[in-house]
Parts: sequence; C-alpha cells; structure tokens
Amino acid sequence: MAGAMNHRTEAAQPVHLTWPARYSELPKEVFHRPDIYQLELERIFYGPEWHPVAHTAEIPKPGDFKTFRIGEVPILIMRGDDDRVRVFINSCTHRGTQLETRVRGNGAEFECPYHRWLFNNRGELLACQGRERFPAEFDKRDYGLREIRSDQFKGLIFATMGRDAPELASFLGEAQPFLATILGGDGRLNLLGYQKTRFASNWKEYNDNEGYHAPLLHRAFRLLRWQGGTGTFIVTERGNFAMEAELRDSANSQFLKDPSIVEFRDRRVPPRSVITALFPMTVIVKHCDVINVRFGFPISPDEVEIHYAYFSHADDDPAMLRHRLRQSSNLLGPSGLISLEDGAVFNRLHRGDSAPGTVSFQKGVVSYDEPPGYAFEQNDEAGNILKWEYYIKIMGFERAARA
Repeated sequence: MAGAMNHRTEAAQPVHLTWPARYSELPKEVFHRPDIYQLELERIFYGPEWHPVAHTAEIPKPGDFKTFRIGEVPILIMRGDDDRVRVFINSCTHRGTQLETRVRGNGAEFECPYHRWLFNNRGELLACQGRERFPAEFDKRDYGLREIRSDQFKGLIFATMGRDAPELASFLGEAQPFLATILGGDGRLNLLGYQKTRFASNWKEYNDNEGYHAPLLHRAFRLLRWQGGTGTFIVTERGNFAMEAELRDSANSQFLKDPSIVEFRDRRVPPRSVITALFPMTVIVKHCDVINVRFGFPISPDEVEIHYAYFSHADDDPAMLRHRLRQSSNLLGPSGLISLEDGAVFNRLHRGDSAPGTVSFQKGVVSYDEPPGYAFEQNDEAGNILKWEYYIKIMGFERAARA
C-alpha cells in the first residue's frame, strides 16, 4: 500500500483568526488555541510538507528500524532485507494496533500482539491467524503496511503524508548546500547517540528561534568571548532558513577543564557554524565539530518533544571520533554549555504568550508594512517573518486591513 496518504483529524471545523496588519506582528493566541493546533496537524504535518524522520546512519543494516512520529501519527522507518529504506504508518492494517513500540532495533518479521498478524521488513503481510474464516475475496497483498512517500538527501530520510508535496529538492531549495555541509558533505555518517527531551512550549515557539538571542541569552557566548565573523543567512519561499557564519576560536576558554569542548579539530572543513531550520520544525546544526539533527514532533499545543541525534563522519579516526562524542551533547545538547538556557526560555515564552495581544519582530525589520527580502544578517530576527508568511498561507488566515 505504497504512496502518500491523507490523514483526517477532528479539525474539520472552520478556524477563524484575523492576522495583524503589520508584517512584524503575530497574534499570541496562535500558540495556545486547540482548534488552531488541530488545523496545523491537518494542513502542515499531514499536508504537503516534508519531515526529516531519521538518518540512514540510524538504520545502517538490513532489518534495522526506527520508530518516530509525524504530528501525532506513529511511523516506522525500516531498512528491508532488500536494503531499501521505507517509511510506514506504525499501525497494523487489521484493527490499527501500534505494531512496534521499541525506539530502534532489528528484525526480519513484525508480529501484531493483538491478533498475531505477521509482517516482514518490507511491510508485506506474511500470515494471519484464522484465515479459513475470512471472506473469500481477502487477499494478503491488499493488507501490507501502509507505506508513505519518502526520499533522502545526503542520508537524511524525509517523509510526507501529503499527496501534493513537491519533489524533495524543490522543498529544500536554496537550503541544500547548507544542509550538505552540515551532513559532512556526502552524508556518510555514523550515529553517536541521542538526548531526548520535552519542552513546555508550543512547537512554533520552539522553532521561532533566531540569531538575535544567541549572544544575549546564552551566557557561554559571553564567557567565551566568542566572536562571529562574516556569514550568510537566507530564507526560502517555503519557510526554510539556512545560516553559515565564520566562528573564530574562543578568546577565553581557560575556565573550562576541557577546552576541547569548544575547539575546531576537523581540518577537512573550514571553521564554520552552519544551521538549517526546515519548516515546520527540524533544526540541523554543525557547530565546532558537532553534527546534530534535532528531530521533533508536537505533543499538544503546550508541549513538544525533541530528539537530539549526534553523528560522526565515516572517515573520522579514533581521536576525532572521541572528540565529537565528548563535544556533542556537552556543547549543543538540551543541557549543553551554549544551549542550556533555551529550554527555560521556551517555557517562559509559552507562559507569556498566554496573555492576550501580539508579539513583534524588530531586529532586521526595514518596514512594518512590507515583508522583508530573503537575505539577512546572521543576528537578525526578521527572517522569521517569512516563515510566518508561509505559515499564514498554508493555514488560510487573512491579514487585517491596514488602517
């Protein structure tokens, strides 16, 4: 049962919201209303968007699998015994029971615990109990696991539940070279491990991060006297943004017991900090020598789950492998040296956004009455406005008339 599928939610009811007239303003209610959240599931998470769900380094061998979610729908990413990677709805095609509950593993066959229907790692139905009492027209070929459309970029596996999603290359657009840089140039990665956490915030507050806050919120940037150099910051028409900036060596790392936590050691690439944030909510980062993909999905309007996955490159020698392992979560994890404060701010954002009114963007905004261009300075926040413009279009909201 290959191909994209539509997933209907209870969000069929009309959602009424008038967007502020100013391009730099957002209504706070968009972060809390359950009806808006349900419409987001339908139009964004189950609509024509691509969602990174795994990297091939997480399922390198035939039979390997990983479970994840798109929105609230459980999915199963499997490498079949034919070495092909497929993405399935993690639900038995008989009565809908979740088929696999393990986070990762390896298996040739997958048995539903409810009525013992048995599937192989290509998603095909192999056997079912009580077949002699089934209708005569029953055909096992009609009851394989429901495969959804998937594609890859440098080993990063994307899936979509929308029939009308564009080709992956079109979705990524100008973000492709930035993403390739983060993924080691060729995507030949090995998995180091994960850190998984939940933030008490709306998924849009989590992904509304920008460069303006970095030297102001994160104390480590000030302690290290980290100076950024020249760089590039773009936003695509589909709300993806990408940034590449020179990051000079720290001017003050002596207070650290292990200064290697902030060192660049991979001499195959120039010292750059590269970030790609893909709509709706995946952040991929190369900072110092950390290769980090932050897979995420919403839990509710008030909570989001993020899986920080860390990788090494296949060509790393043992010393470089150890360096990446030590640097990864210690630097960029949810409790990392330079990212510790994010979780607290996401929570405070969500609490503050429960008040009525609007929030606004300022840094890098040229005019309140016109949308910005597509290129910005690395510490601007105006680029987020373009992501919101894409969101408004998908959701079908109308902007208030200008006075």
